[in-house]
Amino acid sequence: MRTVPEYFAETIYDAIIYGESDANFKEFEGCTFNGCDFSACTFLAVTFIDCIFNDCNFSGAKINFVAFRTVTFNYCQIREVNFAMCDKLIFEIHFNNCNLDLSKFYTLKIKGTTFKDCSMVAVDFMSTDLTGVLFDNCDLYRSEFGKAIANKADFFTSRNYTIDPEKTKIKKAVFSKAEVKGLLFKHDLVLSQ
Repeated sequence: MRTVPEYFAETIYDAIIYGESDANFKEFEGCTFNGCDFSACTFLAVTFIDCIFNDCNFSGAKINFVAFRTVTFNYCQIREVNFAMCDKLIFEIHFNNCNLDLSKFYTLKIKGTTFKDCSMVAVDFMSTDLTGVLFDNCDLYRSEFGKAIANKADFFTSRNYTIDPEKTKIKKAVFSKAEVKGLLFKHDLVLSQ
């Protein structure tokens, strides 16, 4: 027997600490979450549509069965979160001033996603479709881009990335001259000005 999800619309949630299954079998549309903690959650059949998360904590949450449809995260802690098993139907997310260190986007199609002012240390983008993604002022130290498609992606204001153009598609991607060393790392060149 299938459980019918509870539906919540246009609701504001402030400083709620969610337990492991508190959000399960729920659909939230047009909702705003302020200062909420989802870190203990193991999500099951949860949908967020046109939702905004401000200063929320998702670090370590199990989000395997979550649908994010036009969702924005502002000033959130989202460390060690695996987005790879999220519902891929109409998957659209945007991040502003978030910490995404050690998170995974492996094999996802996240075309047009924006990452602005984010810490993205050791994030897994292997085999991810990053077409047209904007990395605006992000720290991409040790992030993995092997077999990704980063055509038309914008890395211009970001730093510390290491991308192998032989293993990653980067046609018409934008990079700054100052950070071009991240594309030449494997050649062990010394660049001087």
